[in-house]
Amino acid sequence: MSDASTTFRRLHEGPGPLLLPNAWDVGSALAFVAAGFPAVGTTSFGVGAAAGHPDGRGASRDATVALVARLRGLPVPLSVDVEDGYSADPDDVAAFVARLDVAGVNLEDSAGGALVDPEVPAAKIAAIRAATPDVFVNARVDTYWFHQSDTVDATLARARRYVEAGADGVFVPGLADPDAIPAVAAALDVPVNLLPVPGLTVDDLGALGVRRVSTGSLPYRAAIDAGVAAATRLRDGAPPVAATPYAEAQARLEAFEDGTLGR
Repeated sequence: MSDASTTFRRLHEGPGPLLLPNAWDVGSALAFVAAGFPAVGTTSFGVGAAAGHPDGRGASRDATVALVARLRGLPVPLSVDVEDGYSADPDDVAAFVARLDVAGVNLEDSAGGALVDPEVPAAKIAAIRAATPDVFVNARVDTYWFHQSDTVDATLARARRYVEAGADGVFVPGLADPDAIPAVAAALDVPVNLLPVPGLTVDDLGALGVRRVSTGSLPYRAAIDAGVAAATRLRDGAPPVAATPYAEAQARLEAFEDGTLGR
């Protein structure tokens, strides 16, 4: 098992949940590393949006491949959001993941905004596990995300099938009920991953049994809002907002391109 894969797995075993920030380009990934995050993920929404594409339609594939290729020099483990694997064929999905050569992937069980037969993602998970056993496969269960069969029992039925197929973790975006969260987490023998939940801190989620919290597209959307706010302030006659100095941001990029980042 590679050092990055081993490190990434161990990050799910700490005293509190792994907070995984999701980047959409090289600059955002480097900023997360500079802030001290021990691993970085990608966001299909952010990656697709940066290229002008809506989320969930498979349009982020090429942009994701290009971003992963640029992030090979990142000094921390990388986990990649691959939507549904961009194919209905399990072998194609497994080959795609193998080419990425990353520590982890998120694989969702929906397509076109609707849940699919759980045997479809289960077959993809099994194929990934056979082809790249080191990759941490985070199986995304979209019951709560799309409000389809959004009950604990239905969610666990799908999650258990994915774990049986070889998933290393289960991601349930949209799950926010403080009573349902521990019921799901306690019933599974793998780390449970959630998005941030309004009104609950990362430590609160850890106390409910959650082992990983992904920021998802939140940083991308917040960055867009912050950029508009910075320009609006100037338009309205206010002084400029504080930001990372140009020289510091440039130095990160230079170190990354030179291969000296993190050394």
